[in-house]
Amino acid sequence: MKRTDIKELPEYFERYINLVDDIELSKAFDQSLKQIDDLDIEKLNRIGLKVYEAEKWTINSVIAHLTDWERILAYRALVYARKAGIIPHGMDEQILANNSNADSRKIEEILGELRIVRLSTKTLFDSFNNEILETKGAIWKYEMSVLAMCFNIIGHQVHHFGIIEERYFPLDK
Repeated sequence: MKRTDIKELPEYFERYINLVDDIELSKAFDQSLKQIDDLDIEKLNRIGLKVYEAEKWTINSVIAHLTDWERILAYRALVYARKAGIIPHGMDEQILANNSNADSRKIEEILGELRIVRLSTKTLFDSFNNEILETKGAIWKYEMSVLAMCFNIIGHQVHHFGIIEERYFPLDK
């Protein structure tokens, strides 16, 4: 299924979902993996723990955030795909970031973890048929399909990698 096969775009999350090309889900995952692999590790290491503005996360924390949220959204998708009940609506991203230990880890390690999680998520979603992908569940205060959850995961990465390029890469001076 493609992004345009999502019957209802959930408000708020559509900003992430619409960042993904309208291609088959498996190809979208492949593109997201390539995006991870194409990051300039040397540049990221030179930037290190610099931030573009006070109180903003480091690149390490941004990447850890992506991994945390992917795990959370994939878990939610699994629960809804298996019709296993309901789960809490929200998580506090700042609490997760504050307790991620990201800034004491190497960027290569954090990116490696994101890549492994992405491969696992891709494998999970590849196991879903169209009926499962159209199953709906709650995320925060919105209802969305499992398919929308998947494109949200990928679009969330596109969004944050765009921020890294726009706001963090200029710190490499």
